[in-house]
This record gives sequence, structure tokens and C-alpha cells, in this order.
Amino acid sequence: MSDDARTAGPARPPHPGGPAADGPAPVAGTAAAPPLRRIATQAAFETRTLLRNGEQLLVSLILPVLVLIGMATAPFLGIDTGGTSRIDFATPGVLALAVVSSAFTSQSIATAFDRRHGVLRLLATTPLGRGGLLAGKALAVLAVLAVQAVVLSVVAGVLGWTPDPAGLLPGAVALLLGTACFTALAMLLAGTVRPEGVLAVANLVWILLVLGGGLVVPPDRLGPLGPVAALLPSGALGEALRSALLDGALPPGPMLVLAAWTVVAGLAAGRWFRWH
Repeated sequence: MSDDARTAGPARPPHPGGPAADGPAPVAGTAAAPPLRRIATQAAFETRTLLRNGEQLLVSLILPVLVLIGMATAPFLGIDTGGTSRIDFATPGVLALAVVSSAFTSQSIATAFDRRHGVLRLLATTPLGRGGLLAGKALAVLAVLAVQAVVLSVVAGVLGWTPDPAGLLPGAVALLLGTACFTALAMLLAGTVRPEGVLAVANLVWILLVLGGGLVVPPDRLGPLGPVAALLPSGALGEALRSALLDGALPPGPMLVLAAWTVVAGLAAGRWFRWH
């Protein structure tokens, strides 16, 4: 054996990429999952996180149920329902409240603290990407809203709720548009304000919208606040759901207000949202 053969060491097997390929061989199974699967996985994670968080569950589900039961049964509230049963009058507004609770309050707080902890910046650099992350959050909001709608509908049904069947589809359309609007507003708040500020603002806004935002009490019964409430996304969503579920029609005015807020909030969030 020649000196060259003795000093060269053992022969190296050819790389799978070809005789001249350098670097380690690729590891099987490391390819990124398809985009839809990535988004679905993120949406499932976001949904579990929201439903397991006691504070967010309180705001998203328990408080709307308590508001529904109180409006339907508490005699001291003295609600003027205009001849409609109290539960039929209350349910559309509480469904609107559920949208605000999950799409705005819970989502803005969760996203703000994810931003502070660097979660958003990290996930934005993965194959999921920014678009996939936002899509996952939007699907999570819809999943939570579906749970809210089922629970509230069951409770309302037990209390005697009888919605107009012709308004179920228009009501679903109003819920979807309202969800898009308040999710965009949540992203705008969460992406521009410090997490502690988001926590305070989101909860304060929730209280103000319940009291004077046209959610559970129609704008025309809020006195001087009525014209302002009618132009807010909360008042528009409440009016759209009341019209759909009580009268079987979808009013164009409130839907236009919701659409305008959705476009403006979406553009603003896209312009000013900070990922870190």
C-alpha cells in the first residue's frame, strides 16, 4: 500500500446530493408543513390559549351569560322592550357583546403581551409568517365566537328566546363583519400601545360600550349619547343584530358603519402595528 493511501484515512461515502455536494445531509421530516396546515395549527393553539385563560374566559363567556340572564330576568332593570319579550330583546345585544369580548378585549390583551414577550417577532420569522400568524388569530377568534354563540343561544333558548328564522343568516353575516371590525381594532390597539396600557384600555372600553355604546341598549334609548353610539361599531353591530333577529332584515346603515370601521381600522393596523 502506498504512503498516500495509508495517510488519506477511510473513504467518505458520497453525499446524497451528488459526489461534489458539501455539508450535512438533509434530515427527513424537516420540511415546513403546507400553509393551510400551519395556519390551522396556529389557530388551534390560539383557541386553546384563549379558552384556558381564566380572565379571558370570564370576559368572553361568563360575563355575557350573566348580562343575558340579568337583562332577561332582573325586574329592577326596567328595560323598555317596545312590546318585545325581554329575552328576545336582550339576546341580539348580548351576542354583539360577545363579539366585542372575544374579538376586541381578549384578543388585544393576548396579542399585546405576546408582542412584549417577543412571541410575535419570533413567529413572524418562522414559516408561519406574519400573514399566517394573523390568519391563525382571526380563526381563533371565530372559533371562540362559535362557542360563545352556542352557549348563549342555549341559555337564551332555555329562557324562551324565539328569533325570527329569516334573520338567522343575516345575523350570521352581521356577526362575521362585526368580528372582522373588532379584530382589526384589537390589532391596532395591541400593536401600538404598551401591554399594561392595552390591559387598561381594553377593559375600560368594554365597560363603556356596555353602558353607552349601543350594544345591549339601542342607541335611540341612550338620550344625548344616541347619535354618537349609532356611529360607533358597537352601536352598529347591536342594531344590525337586533334588526336581523327581531325583524328578519339586515339594515344597510349599520352595516355600512361597520364596514367603514373595518376598512379604516384594518388599514391603520397594517400601517402602525409594531411586531416588537
